[in-house]
Amino acid sequence: MSIKQHNLLQEMNQIKENKMGTMPVGKLMFSMSLPAMFSMMIQALYNIIDSIFVAMIGEKALAAVSLVFPIQMLIIAVGVGTGVGLNSLISRRLGEKRFEEANSAASHGIVISFFSWSMFAIFGLFFSGSFVRFFTDSSLVVDYGISYCTIVTVFSLFIFIQISVEKIMQATGNMLFPMICMLTGAITNIILDPILIFGLFGMPRLEITGAAVATVFAQFVSMSLGLIFLFTRKYDVHVKIKEFRIDYKTVKNIYAVGLPAMIMQAIGSVMLVGMNAILITFSEAAVAVLGIYFKLQSFIFMPVFGLNQGTMPILGYNYGAKNRERLIKAFKLALLTAISIMTMGTIIFQLFPTQLIMLFNATEEMLGIGVRALRIISLCFIPAAIGIITSTLFQAIGHGFLSLWVSLLRQLILILPLTWFLSHYWGLNYVWFSFPLAEIFSLAASIIFYIKIYNKEIKPFNDLNT
Repeated sequence: MSIKQHNLLQEMNQIKENKMGTMPVGKLMFSMSLPAMFSMMIQALYNIIDSIFVAMIGEKALAAVSLVFPIQMLIIAVGVGTGVGLNSLISRRLGEKRFEEANSAASHGIVISFFSWSMFAIFGLFFSGSFVRFFTDSSLVVDYGISYCTIVTVFSLFIFIQISVEKIMQATGNMLFPMICMLTGAITNIILDPILIFGLFGMPRLEITGAAVATVFAQFVSMSLGLIFLFTRKYDVHVKIKEFRIDYKTVKNIYAVGLPAMIMQAIGSVMLVGMNAILITFSEAAVAVLGIYFKLQSFIFMPVFGLNQGTMPILGYNYGAKNRERLIKAFKLALLTAISIMTMGTIIFQLFPTQLIMLFNATEEMLGIGVRALRIISLCFIPAAIGIITSTLFQAIGHGFLSLWVSLLRQLILILPLTWFLSHYWGLNYVWFSFPLAEIFSLAASIIFYIKIYNKEIKPFNDLNT
């Protein structure tokens, strides 16, 4: 067979309808979402176990990790933001049968990972100390924080490539391999944490340094496995690094959705820095409690983010194919599922806050602050579910800036001023109400944006198909 015939046959095979346009929506969504939801829950479980081990070192160690956590959130924000842009662009181009542009987007995703890593490596090498000292003058907290921050930033290349590879595979409808990658990394991390932190099996006791090394090594394992899957299996897209030439139009298209998504998550990091700065004026225990909350809530939010990952390619593909019925059906089903998950999470946080806080070797002060905090903050879970899925729709159809505006409301414009006001005039016990208040007000904006997008862009689809 000649090269020309081979390329023609490959193109004909690609033009065959993708499962995202033919499989029943419910079956499709859960077949794509469940692997991601499962792997994200394992990742959340790792986050909790990691903090439990760190808490065994002491309250100051947990406070140090909590102070550095915004930097880790920022790393995830840049990686996932770029990945969301990749996912959205690739799935839309596949729906439109524009396969070369899908290939170009996938190739750009890998290369962009190196640029993202370089920024954080520089920060970790030269600015870790300044960042930690901004919050505290406790020498032990500073030493712990610098060690942890330096390692997770300098070796962040692994997680950037890992995320890009996973988003490329997810955009083609393959959710199994990304699940295996995340699961393998999480299990590796859980195994290595106690060994390196406490010096088991003849290893040196590294404490906070051990927690950081376990994290980046697990990311390396996950990245390596993802690259093996990407380059040894067949997909609807092909990464071509050897023939790569940067295309600024492709970069622009990736970040048209990716940049707003990145800023959305980065805002969460800014929000956490701001809240830590406010809470540290009360006590290190208050900072530790906020860190505990974010680890615990990840076990509730991560399944919804897994649902998000499984839903976005479906929404993007059917938007590209102008199939309104499948698009809206997928959106409604995802919304109902997210609300159900968040309802269960709210019940757990309301009934068992003491047991949850005590998982982290909590002091009496942490327990006194944390029980009230968990009960109040969890009131935001259900409105957050609606906001997350609505933002997923905006991102999938190329309107990432609408998601950005909603996140600005939730995590910057509303929550930080509310936190400052409540802490200044009412005290620590009322700070936590800023979470549900910000979520409720931002939900109203999400609904308004959805109605406008539906009437302007989605509703006419049936007319175009008739």
